[in-house]
Amino acid sequence: MAWLFDREIRRKLPEEWAGIVPTKVFIEEGIRLVEEAEKNGYILRLLGGLAIRIHSLDYEDFAINIGRYGDPQFGGQEYSDIDFMSYGKYRKGLTNFFIEQAGYVKRKATLSSAASGRQIYFHPDGWFYIDVFYDELRVANHPISFKGRLEIDKPTIPLTELLLEKIQIWQAFGEKDLKDVLLLLRAHDIGEKDDPEVINGKYIAKLLSKDWGFWYTATTNLKMIKRVITDLDKYGKDSNIDKSKISDEDIEVISSRIDKLLKMIDKEPKSMGWKMRSKIGTKKKWYNPVERPDTVGGFGIWEALKKEE
Repeated sequence: MAWLFDREIRRKLPEEWAGIVPTKVFIEEGIRLVEEAEKNGYILRLLGGLAIRIHSLDYEDFAINIGRYGDPQFGGQEYSDIDFMSYGKYRKGLTNFFIEQAGYVKRKATLSSAASGRQIYFHPDGWFYIDVFYDELRVANHPISFKGRLEIDKPTIPLTELLLEKIQIWQAFGEKDLKDVLLLLRAHDIGEKDDPEVINGKYIAKLLSKDWGFWYTATTNLKMIKRVITDLDKYGKDSNIDKSKISDEDIEVISSRIDKLLKMIDKEPKSMGWKMRSKIGTKKKWYNPVERPDTVGGFGIWEALKKEE
């Protein structure tokens, strides 16, 4: 695989890490790169589970209580990579930034990375890799545009898109995604405008009112997330959530915020295109095929819940 990189990478971890890159390192490096990129005139924002964690640090205890930490798949590491979003106009500049200033090693373009509009970089000491997406999250069941949205918050993408990024998943929604949404909704309220500390439910409602497929996936996921958190006696074991560690307040806050968002989505007038597509329903594929449960690992409880819904 050496031909994919500009130079050889050898994994070198400090001895005290015992073979595991601490979560603190991911957080600090993610924030550092955002700040350094800004000094050079580039907008760079974190996305994904790491971004949700950074945006919800005051709810660290809740994250621990729902078991959102230490993934055995990566030797006990909570994260394996750092994901960023930026604008296409910064692509060339950020390439130089990551290589010349940050010292990362770029993976050469492949058909896959070109189609997904991403660049992949590896830490010079092999600690982890970085994904950088531009303008749009294309590797998604429902692609999400970020044009004009990255200035709203820092160092992460807006809370609104952090939620959309998760609830757009149809084919491979997993335990981590469930827990990321639970953490996000426990830590942040639903509102009607862009705010660094509030999820803009109005924006989500308007977006979904024009796209029946995205609406169907998002609302189905939200309803199932509510079912899990309000009935942990039934779904807690399969989700690896210990009900005894979750307070009644946690459950009430999350479920009420889901209800609030669903109500906003329901009340938003739907476009003619949405209404026409709704008549066809799920008889026709309504999402962009990206990943399959048989290749990325299914989440059994989620598949069962989807059938019930």
